[in-house]
Amino acid sequence: MSDVLRIDALRTEFNIAGHWRAAVDGLSLSLARGETLALVGESGCGKSITALSIMGLVPDPAGRIAGGSIQLDGTELVGLPEKKLEKLRGDRMAMIFQEPMTSLNPVMTIGDQVAEALILHRGLSRAEADRLALAALEEVKIPSAASRFHDYPHQFSGGMRQRVMIAIALACEPALLLADEPTTALDVTIQAQVLGLLADLKDRHGMAMLFITHNLGVVAQIADRVAVMYAGQIVEQGAVSRIFADPQHPYTRALFAAIPRMDIDGQDLAAIGGRVPPLDAMPTGCRFAPRCPLRRTGCDLPQALLPTSEDHLTRCHVASDGTQGSLLKDTPNA
Repeated sequence: MSDVLRIDALRTEFNIAGHWRAAVDGLSLSLARGETLALVGESGCGKSITALSIMGLVPDPAGRIAGGSIQLDGTELVGLPEKKLEKLRGDRMAMIFQEPMTSLNPVMTIGDQVAEALILHRGLSRAEADRLALAALEEVKIPSAASRFHDYPHQFSGGMRQRVMIAIALACEPALLLADEPTTALDVTIQAQVLGLLADLKDRHGMAMLFITHNLGVVAQIADRVAVMYAGQIVEQGAVSRIFADPQHPYTRALFAAIPRMDIDGQDLAAIGGRVPPLDAMPTGCRFAPRCPLRRTGCDLPQALLPTSEDHLTRCHVASDGTQGSLLKDTPNA
C-alpha cells in the first residue's frame, strides 16, 4: 500500500515567555491508504498539535513548524503557501474536531455548510452542490435528511451534529481524514454508532485515517496500528494486536493498567502519578522518567525509538536492551 501521509522529524514549537519550546519533537510516522492509525496519550502530549501541524493550522505567530517534513501523497506541506493549503483543506485532507457545536457555524444551515465545501473545492453549481450535500447527509445516516437540510446546528443532538461534521469532512472524498477525539463528548451508545460509521465510511471511500484519542477501548475497535505519544514524542508504535498483547514502554503499560476491568470485583483503579511536563520544563533524558516506576541509570539520557521486535518500536532502553522481562515482571499487565 502506498503512503498517503508521511511525517519525518516534525518539530512544532510555541513561544513561551520569549523562548521557543517544542510541543511536538522529532515525530515521524506514516499512514497508508485504507489504514487507520490511532494516536494515543494523555491530554497535553501533543496529539492535537500534530493534527493541526498536518492541516497547517498551527496558530501564528505564537506557534510555528520549526523543522521536519509532512507529505500528503508526495506533496510537501511544510512551507506551502497558505493559498495552496486552503485548496487542500476540505479537499484532499479533512479534519473532524472534538466538539461539533463549536466547529459548526451557528447561523448557517447544515445543508449550506456541507454544500460550501463542494462549491469551494469542486466548483459546482448551487443546485448540484445541494444534491451532493443531501447525499452526504444521507450517507452518514441523518434521519429524514431532506426535511432537515435547512435546519440549524442547535436543532440537532450532539451525535447528529457530529454526523454533520463527518459529512462535511467527507463531502469531497479526501485521501486523508484526521479525527481529533470525535467521540469524547458523546455517550457510549452514540459513540459506538459514530465509530462504526467512521470505519464503514473509511473502507467505502478508501481513505487513510489518523484517529486521535486517549481511550484505548476505542483504539481496539477502530485502529490497525497505534502510536503512543508522551510529552511531544512517540514512545511506542506498532500493530494494535501486538501492542495490546505485549506493551513494552512503561507509559503504555501504565495506560493499560488505568483501564477499569469489568471482570474484577472490588478493583482498585490505578493512576499514573505526576503529570505531563510543561513545555518549558521538559526532562533532558527520558520524558517519562520522573513518573516511571522503572527509572534507573541511563534514564537521564535521551532515548531513541528503537525496534524491540518486527513492526514494534519503543523509546525505552529498559525495553530495548533485552532485560525488560525481569524489569517489567512486577508491573501491571506483565
